[in-house]
Amino acid sequence: MKRFIMVAALLMSVAAPAMAGDKPINLSLFTPISIAKETDSVSAFRFSLLYGKNTSVQAVDIGLVSHTTSGMSQGLAWSFVNYNEGSFTGVQLAAVNYTKADFCGFQWSWVNVAGNAEGFQLGFVNSAQHLHGIQVGLINIIKEDGFMPIFPIVNWSF
Repeated sequence: MKRFIMVAALLMSVAAPAMAGDKPINLSLFTPISIAKETDSVSAFRFSLLYGKNTSVQAVDIGLVSHTTSGMSQGLAWSFVNYNEGSFTGVQLAAVNYTKADFCGFQWSWVNVAGNAEGFQLGFVNSAQHLHGIQVGLINIIKEDGFMPIFPIVNWSF
């Protein structure tokens, strides 16, 4: 029994620093008034009443304005504004979706913007630096290697 306790304590002491910046949940009125610090990543659920900022969010991200600063976020992001400085994989639903780096999945909003995108963008205005997928909307922009640089209704690149 003593050996088990010593091994468990050793494993926890090694794992604790690695998990120090990873919180399972974050509830935020606005940053910095939140459970997790803005330098923490969130591993399960974030709810931002007005504005939430973390390095990344895994699983579910809901709020008025959701902001991730780096790293890979994934899952469901459902906000009025989704702003990702890093990468995102999953589903984004908002009035405005902006992913600066790589995006893989489905974006649905009035305005969708992505760096390197793979998947489907549905909105009034869709924009991607590179796209491997389809855009459906009033104005569709693929800056590099698209069917057309700007095309109404539908644009694609494979």
